[in-house]
Amino acid sequence: MLKAPRSMRIHIGIFGRRNVGKSSLLNAITRQSVAIVSEFAGTTTDPVEKPMELLPLGPVLFIDTAGIDDEGALGRLRMEKTRQVFDRTDIGVLATDYSTWSAFEEGIVEELGARGIPMFVVFNKCDLGAPDPVHLKELSSRKIRAVCVSALSGEGVGSLRQAMLETAPAQFIDDPAIAGDLVGPAEVAILVIPIDKEAPKGRLILPQVQTIRDLLDSDALCMIVKERELRMAFEKLKSPPKLVVTDSQAFLKVAADTPAGVPMTSFSILFARFKGDLLTQVEGALEVENLRAGDRVLIAEACTHHPIAEDIGRVKIPRWLTQYVGAKLQIDHVQGHDFPDDLAPYRLIIHCGACMWNRREMLSRILHCRQAGVAITNYGLVIAYSLGIMERALAPFPAALEIYRKSRLSGVQTDWRREGQP
Repeated sequence: MLKAPRSMRIHIGIFGRRNVGKSSLLNAITRQSVAIVSEFAGTTTDPVEKPMELLPLGPVLFIDTAGIDDEGALGRLRMEKTRQVFDRTDIGVLATDYSTWSAFEEGIVEELGARGIPMFVVFNKCDLGAPDPVHLKELSSRKIRAVCVSALSGEGVGSLRQAMLETAPAQFIDDPAIAGDLVGPAEVAILVIPIDKEAPKGRLILPQVQTIRDLLDSDALCMIVKERELRMAFEKLKSPPKLVVTDSQAFLKVAADTPAGVPMTSFSILFARFKGDLLTQVEGALEVENLRAGDRVLIAEACTHHPIAEDIGRVKIPRWLTQYVGAKLQIDHVQGHDFPDDLAPYRLIIHCGACMWNRREMLSRILHCRQAGVAITNYGLVIAYSLGIMERALAPFPAALEIYRKSRLSGVQTDWRREGQP
């Protein structure tokens, strides 16, 4: 049976002290022995992930974390892994036992609240006693839901599931569109998919597959071609398509072969909107104009693949960017969930489309960059800007196009470093 990818699942993070029963709660929710349970504190050493269907909410990913109060050098490493989970959590579950509430729990509430993550509290081990009514009343006054559960007996697990459903923000019920809203029912989209060294043999890459599915869900018609077949595709259509979407690496050829009146963009730019904040990342792309010799640029990839000879993040983007700036830049790379705490040395962050992540984690990175006053943009956007076809690539997005046009007319670029906010 095919399963929804992790990036399309609602991420539910379970946080709390060591030995309050977080793993037991996860096992009770999933009705499986997903996490190792022990009477010894600190049994969970790394985040444990369990995908499942939580109806009627749909596909979710539970993340059982190591205790936030872990100790010692190894404990600090475990805690760092736990803190990374905050970045991708859509719904936070704070687990404690019936007798415990202190600065640790308050700290987690504050962290989730500062990030705008909806959350609730689970008092576990309620077969041994009841939570302090004062704590329950205080949580209620702060509009924080509390549920009493015994993971051992199963008491209250139904209420815990219901709390998850009712805590989920409304946007999770109606999935956002990737491209379907730009095309519409019975209209045609042409997807240009080069088959090159980076295309997995016998398969399409995830953004392409998800875009195709999104168009089908929107009752749109989808025509798929390689870049050298695009002109032939236009000749065979009786009327122009509503949208052309290309791999960013084929931007120049596709722009040349697509009639001026047909909106065109890239999969990467679609995912800048779908996974992150397109307007902020368009503003970030304008920072390319301010780059000077020696400036540091960080290129971040969400996935951890083995780079090939003409890798887009390690070879092509650095080459196009250096050619545009006309000077040597200092370019660093990170992969996966690794990301510098200190972004001050960087002038610009260039991020992939984050197809392997949920939207919350990408938005967390964007927020981190905003707080540091460092511009962040996206692979497709920086490629379009470097190749001089930014206006064409933003044609399907009027608000983003207006930001770009205003910057070109005024001749003023956003100085992120000076202002500290976009």
